[in-house]
Amino acid sequence: MQEALRNIIPQHFADDARVWVYQSSRRFNEQQEAEINEQLLQFYSQWQAHGAPVKGWGKLLFGQFVVMMADETDVKVSGCSTDSSVRVIKSIERQYSANLFDRMTITFLVKDIPQMLPFDQVQYAIDKGFINKDTLLFNNVVNTKKEILENWLVPLSQSWLASRVNLDVMV
Repeated sequence: MQEALRNIIPQHFADDARVWVYQSSRRFNEQQEAEINEQLLQFYSQWQAHGAPVKGWGKLLFGQFVVMMADETDVKVSGCSTDSSVRVIKSIERQYSANLFDRMTITFLVKDIPQMLPFDQVQYAIDKGFINKDTLLFNNVVNTKKEILENWLVPLSQSWLASRVNLDVMV
């Protein structure tokens, strides 16, 4: 899975390029995915910070994660340019009736399929054996290209969530 990401994420962006991950409350179908990717392309090909073009990129990954990236090697992303990217995300939310700002839902990769769980049901899923310490978690708090390539999909036991759950469960 990590190798597939390396083929999708722009290789010509700096390792410290800024990344924003927006997890959707639902999966998008193929037509919606194509439309969203077109909207993201339209946005980042015209993205600017104080009149200067931002080296940007965006794509819908795994049918439910909008990933935006800005390589700030030449042009730094300003508050206004960040706000403009958030407006695009909010527009996608409205257009497709999806929530892209819910931070209380955690997504795991179960049998190669993203599965969402409300935060308060994660321990139950562990207790019942649905997920375990080795289940991959989408770590949506990554901030850079390097982090998304190396730490976006991590085993639950190595994630920020590990200290908030009991992984010593016998099924």
